[in-house]
Amino acid sequence: MGIVEKIKEIEAEMARTQKNKATEYHLGQLKAKIAKLRTQLLEPPKGSSGAGEGFEVTKFGHGRVALIGFPSVGKSTLLTMLTGTRSEAASYEFTTLTCIPGIIHYNDTKIQLLDLPGIIEGASEGKGRGRQVIAVSKSSDIVLMVLDASKSEGHRQILTKELEAVGLRLNKRPPQIYFKKKKTGGISFNSTLQLTHVDEKLCYQILHEYKIHNAELLFREDATVDDLIDVIEGNRKYMKCIYVYNKIDVIGIDDVDYLARQPNSVVISCNLKLNFDRLLASVWEAMGLVRVYTKPQGQQPDFTDPVVLSLDRGGCTVEDFCNHIHRSLVKDVKYVLVWGVSARHFPQHCGLSHVLQDEDVVQIVKKKEREDGGGKGRFKSHSNAPARISDREKKAPLKQ
Repeated sequence: MGIVEKIKEIEAEMARTQKNKATEYHLGQLKAKIAKLRTQLLEPPKGSSGAGEGFEVTKFGHGRVALIGFPSVGKSTLLTMLTGTRSEAASYEFTTLTCIPGIIHYNDTKIQLLDLPGIIEGASEGKGRGRQVIAVSKSSDIVLMVLDASKSEGHRQILTKELEAVGLRLNKRPPQIYFKKKKTGGISFNSTLQLTHVDEKLCYQILHEYKIHNAELLFREDATVDDLIDVIEGNRKYMKCIYVYNKIDVIGIDDVDYLARQPNSVVISCNLKLNFDRLLASVWEAMGLVRVYTKPQGQQPDFTDPVVLSLDRGGCTVEDFCNHIHRSLVKDVKYVLVWGVSARHFPQHCGLSHVLQDEDVVQIVKKKEREDGGGKGRFKSHSNAPARISDREKKAPLKQ
């Protein structure tokens, strides 16, 4: 029996099992088994030589956005409208067969937009190049899930289920659970609050399913069984997702108003070019990019080419800003002067741990190097002689 058949058999058993207090331990073990099998499904087969066939493209720009959706929902048309890159669009499904990149120029930044082939139900099991599409989307900063506004709400649930099956968690934060394996000492179970979804016995059974008998486990929130399994697996990726409803020109105004009020949702029309500015603003807000402008000493700030930082790519502190310019710059920084939203007064003297915000202006003041080798007055603090004996100038031999 293959891995896919085993997963379907366990899912059928979970569907047959009634959910109550007596069966929660059994259901927890079944969820752990499914998570282990899905992890095995994502691993490359043993004995395979080299990398598999994929369509990963080189990262470019200050951020990456992936377009995911069913076939013929308008992903290629949206890419052409936003970036100007030509992506073939037709009235039949699976027009796009590979990954097509484009660049969005927005707020002095460059955002890479990837048009991926449409995925279908069962993509997490490998149907319709689904694994390659999801693998590329995992390397993105955020996901744009393009949906057809005229179709049922079930498409969104199917896509979310397929992405969660391969370890993508959309619009969720990592659970506040501390987990660490140990060599000895058994399982240490603690919690800082009352747990309503799991108890100590259930946690022990799930850990034993993973053959973990020595570990530390601390709950800092009222987490569920699925959260605990995600922490034990350790390969989950938590991403922001924006649900883009296309083709709103074919539905009524009441339906458009309902879809627009859903959380993390934007309604657009590629046919009539409606609401693209709101879509770009939502992408910008979700990515959390921070533009920092540089100011040389005694000169005006340079507002043409900002340094773009983000929390997902390194951080937004002054130290991250210096590392972005050059790795060796941090050692020479004496202090920095900051103008902008993050400064309490203009300019503010800041250290390396200061957190920068969008459109701040930064001037770096470097340490001065003393030409006299340090020391004040008549007495020097160190000699000018070479440090190594072998480098010293040798005297001429004495004449006999």
